[in-house]
Amino acid sequence: MYLEQIHQTGDIHKIDPENYPALAAEIRRFLIHAVSKHGGHLASNLGVVELTMALHTVFDPEQDRIIWDVGHQSYTHKLLTGRKDDFEHLREFKGLSGFPKRRESICDAFDTGHSSTSISAGMGYAKARDLRGEDYNVIAVIGDGSLTGGMAIEALNNVSRLGSKFIVILNDNEMSISKNIGGISDYLARLRRTEAYVDFKEKVTDSIEQIPKLGDPLYQFISGTKKKVKNAALPTTFIERLGITYWGLVDGHNTGELISVLEAAKKLDKPVLIHVITKKGKGYRPAEEHPDKFHGIGPFDIKTGKPIASSSGPSWTNVFSETIMEAAGKQKELAALTAAMPGGTGLSAFAKAYPDRFFDCCIAEQHTVTFAAGLAAGGLKPVVCVYSSFLQRAYDQIVHDVCIQDLPVVFAVDRAGLVGNDGETHQGLMDLSFLSSIPGMHVCSPKDADELKAMLKFAFSFNHPIAVRYPRGTACRGFCRTDMPIEDGKAEWICRARGIGIDVGKTDVCPTAPQRTVALIGVGHMTDTAWEVKKLLENSSEKAETAEKTDHAASYAVSLINLRFISPLDQDMLAEAAGHDLIVTIEENVEKGGAGEHISSWLTAHGYHTDVMHAAVPDIYVEHGSISQLRQMVGLDPESIAERVKNYFDRKG
Repeated sequence: MYLEQIHQTGDIHKIDPENYPALAAEIRRFLIHAVSKHGGHLASNLGVVELTMALHTVFDPEQDRIIWDVGHQSYTHKLLTGRKDDFEHLREFKGLSGFPKRRESICDAFDTGHSSTSISAGMGYAKARDLRGEDYNVIAVIGDGSLTGGMAIEALNNVSRLGSKFIVILNDNEMSISKNIGGISDYLARLRRTEAYVDFKEKVTDSIEQIPKLGDPLYQFISGTKKKVKNAALPTTFIERLGITYWGLVDGHNTGELISVLEAAKKLDKPVLIHVITKKGKGYRPAEEHPDKFHGIGPFDIKTGKPIASSSGPSWTNVFSETIMEAAGKQKELAALTAAMPGGTGLSAFAKAYPDRFFDCCIAEQHTVTFAAGLAAGGLKPVVCVYSSFLQRAYDQIVHDVCIQDLPVVFAVDRAGLVGNDGETHQGLMDLSFLSSIPGMHVCSPKDADELKAMLKFAFSFNHPIAVRYPRGTACRGFCRTDMPIEDGKAEWICRARGIGIDVGKTDVCPTAPQRTVALIGVGHMTDTAWEVKKLLENSSEKAETAEKTDHAASYAVSLINLRFISPLDQDMLAEAAGHDLIVTIEENVEKGGAGEHISSWLTAHGYHTDVMHAAVPDIYVEHGSISQLRQMVGLDPESIAERVKNYFDRKG
């Protein structure tokens, strides 16, 4: 009833604040229904409904800048800015993004997707405003989980020097993706438990609510009283020691209280941090009871909360989890580290079975990597488990603290390649480029589940830095096995074209059509795509025998190679592959700096003149959509690659 009245930014003002609780309930029902159909981030969005409504009541999102840290809690913000109908295509190809996007709306002030960035971005906005002589409010909304990230602490350290108005809202729900841990989390927990402080908050709330009517003199009095009472109630807070005004604790599900506090903060001409307490998953019992499971979820049944779609087999992450558990029982020096994602990276079982060897380092990838370097220097075998897109944040530590010292740290790089519906900020399309460029870093990628197990076992016993890269989703299951053991820097010949090296496997060649030899080099899980390309080309060969003037009427003799190691490269394999008419590299990584470019560079440097075609992601940031749609968009589906090969030979005559 009330949500139907909101069609554009500012329409929330049409609704009497007395009816805000009813509007909040409608928004929650809408979000639960939308996410149950399309998947998405549910628990985090259910927790900030009232907070978002209050922000839109006090501020104008078309003029003021509201920056959502991480951004997965921005669904209510999108509803209140006229994008309700777009939820029909939430996180679908060309549809509504699950994160703030500046290209999507003027109300999305800053693109976000990774954590701990909002305070830095907000400070930049505030300083730009001041230097340009403009007048608008800047509000950074950051979760207590994101506050454990070093970048957020660095920003807070700098905010006190701003000297002008800037509002930071600490959305404290005791969760990031998993339960928060560490000193910052413990500190916030002590604040929540301090009864004297809570009593103080309740006593001055009534006075703060009157500020808009009685003006600045009363505000200054209350502010001074607040400081005196709080200092008597508990030691000076960490935030105020940094020179930032601290207000808390505020009930994050009381819209009236939130509006009053935000109106007061709007009058301040200096930075203020407002500590808001919310409940992740509020209003939907399954999400309240299991906020980690409903952080990011696929389509589900609303009544039961259970996922609708079931996978056809174990995921790559599950295969990793099983393998590290098996290895940990035999290798007592094996340790596992994650940056606040034990569930997402498959370490929950390890954490339970081997708590002394498990380390959740909070949302701090840089610290995680250097901590692992210290563990390795101390004689342990650390395994850093991280998503590809998050590993970008620790590049300097990989170079400076791991590789320069040649320390045996294993990087289990999950979500490598296209991840689908989370879009640009989460696609794992650069790790091959930035990892393989580092001297001393060994980089490998398995073609299927069995090979992932073998590679991990190899890595766990390897005495140098090594990254094992694998994608999201259901793991491939041994489509073609040669039983060749994992050796450092060695590729796997799955089959050779007739007349190329040793004839392993048969490729029928049409005797009446010109033979064209092609070496397909698959990188990791894209070896499966290379196999499909091989079948398409060979199917063309069978048709060529009876074709008279058919396009691409020719015979293709195809070799298939599973690269395995991107760094170091298998030089013997490349020398033999150079005997083909064309080499095609297939990888789910950006072309720049990827495996294909490394292979081309090596061939050129060693005097080989074989043409190399790179099937990789072009120079773009890939939007959200299903993986099959995205592969078609960037030309990484089997049909597109096979067509490129045929067109290449047509041009060559």
